[in-house]
Amino acid sequence: MMKRLSLIFKAKASKALDKAEDPRETLDYSYEKQRELLQKVRRGVADVATSRKRLELQSQQLTQQADKLENQGRQALAAGREDLAREALTRRSAVMTQKADLDTQHAALQAEEEKLTLASQRLQAKVDAFRTRKETIKATYTAAEAQTKIGEAFSGISEEMGDVGMAVERAEDKTQQMQARAGAVDELLASGALDDVTGTTKDDIQSELDSMASSGDVELELARLKGELAPGSAPKQLEGQAGGAGAAASASAPVVEEEQK
Repeated sequence: MMKRLSLIFKAKASKALDKAEDPRETLDYSYEKQRELLQKVRRGVADVATSRKRLELQSQQLTQQADKLENQGRQALAAGREDLAREALTRRSAVMTQKADLDTQHAALQAEEEKLTLASQRLQAKVDAFRTRKETIKATYTAAEAQTKIGEAFSGISEEMGDVGMAVERAEDKTQQMQARAGAVDELLASGALDDVTGTTKDDIQSELDSMASSGDVELELARLKGELAPGSAPKQLEGQAGGAGAAASASAPVVEEEQK
């Protein structure tokens, strides 16, 4: 159980780190570490060179001391002081031994300095090459990232554009819903199922009369159109209708006169 939990935790942590990792930042960090290493190597070269220079100065001082003791020995022999000359030469021998040790150390430090200098030059070349490669990779990654974002934006699969697309769909759905509701209300108002509180109230009789008047207008318009399509037929029909109306008026006139009498 603990192994499974550890494996799951490691997998999730690796996935989270991979998602949060930016290759450009990683490259910059690696470049900085290489520069720090190069600075350490350069400081090492400087330290070795300083030690070498110090040994050179000490060796020069020992050489001057040995020359001085040798001169003193000559002067002692010239003065007949052989014992004093022997002491001077004894000291000179110790100084020369010390100088030989310093020369050995100097040679070792010089060789180490040359190695460190060569290593510093090689490391400098590697750091410069890595810097060029780093910038190339960063530019390529940035271009690919921008191209990917543009493609996702055009296709609408990016997170931002996906939210915008969903907002547009919701707006369209609400608009269609409001249009359908407005149409339904208009139909209900026209059928009389709903009362128009902003207009004049009509009863059912007035509505029926308005409907009959509308139907009469439609019949007259239809007769006019028939007259335009078949000239001559419509006037006869209209004359017949007019004659019938006149006869009806003549027939009703005597009845009215008799009632008046």
